[in-house]
Amino acid sequence: MQDVILFGGREREELQCYGMEINVETTKEMRISRQPSPVQIMIDKKHVENVVHFSYLGTMITNDARCTCAITARTVKTNAAFNNFLTSKLDLNLREKLVKC
Repeated sequence: MQDVILFGGREREELQCYGMEINVETTKEMRISRQPSPVQIMIDKKHVENVVHFSYLGTMITNDARCTCAITARTVKTNAAFNNFLTSKLDLNLREKLVKC
């Protein structure tokens, strides 16, 4: 069963009272659940894109509420930074001393 959530004129007016608006083209939605089920959100008769993961403040959030993607993403970033350090133009002796620390 697919849930349908509609946003229209009344919600838009409420947002405008606070000087806010929703950009439908850049808005994405995700339902977080151990057993994900599809959700369809429509704003002014336009569908909002459904995503299964996104990065928020550097942390990978997935729709199954697991952190394995976040751990993998951090490991990849750490490896990239370390490889960048090893191939940098620092003096070789200085790099050796820093690695031993």
